[in-house]
Amino acid sequence: MRERTRLVLRERVPSWVRLRCGLEPKTLAALAVVLVLGVVLAAQHFRAGRPEPVRAPQLVGDAPPAPEATRPGPSPGPPPAEEPAGRIVVDVSGKVRRPGVLRLPAGSRVADALRAAGGARTGTDLTGLNRARVLMDGEQVVVGVPQPPGGPAPGPPGLTGGGAPGGGPLSLNTATVEQLDTLPGVGPVLAQHIVDYRTEHGGFRSVDELREVTGIGDRRFADLQPLVRP
Repeated sequence: MRERTRLVLRERVPSWVRLRCGLEPKTLAALAVVLVLGVVLAAQHFRAGRPEPVRAPQLVGDAPPAPEATRPGPSPGPPPAEEPAGRIVVDVSGKVRRPGVLRLPAGSRVADALRAAGGARTGTDLTGLNRARVLMDGEQVVVGVPQPPGGPAPGPPGLTGGGAPGGGPLSLNTATVEQLDTLPGVGPVLAQHIVDYRTEHGGFRSVDELREVTGIGDRRFADLQPLVRP
């Protein structure tokens, strides 16, 4: 019964179906190889077409600045010492180790002149010497020597400005209150004003600065101008 049914179905099946179903083993193996190759190619195509994650581009503003080339700077060292422009010439005499005419930077003080002259000799009294006073060009610094007889009233020992009425111009930067008191029209009070102005401003740089002293007007300045020097 089973064999008869199979024969009946076989006769009714079209011939092209019977040909395809009745394949030989070699043909079947070839079809299997083709099928495997097709599967492999399909897998590769699927993998190549699969979307991949892409990293977002970095913003230009967030990019770190490129390091600039640094030029080699000068080797570090101590800053240059500032020195007042110009030089002055002073005469240092008296009880110093190396008296003579010295050339010092402008703005030097009496202490600088003493140091340049080798310092005062041992035993010299420097009590009345203002070593912090600013020196002026052409000034004479006499250390430890009193005024000669016939000169102006002696001031503090160790420093004289030279000159008084009848003996040459009086130095406004070195004269004492007693010496200034000998000038015409200058009393003890005005003499003290001159000394105070000298101390406050570091000395007189010109005779015209006398106009700025309290108590000296144009008329008194005209009387004092030929009798004094810086």
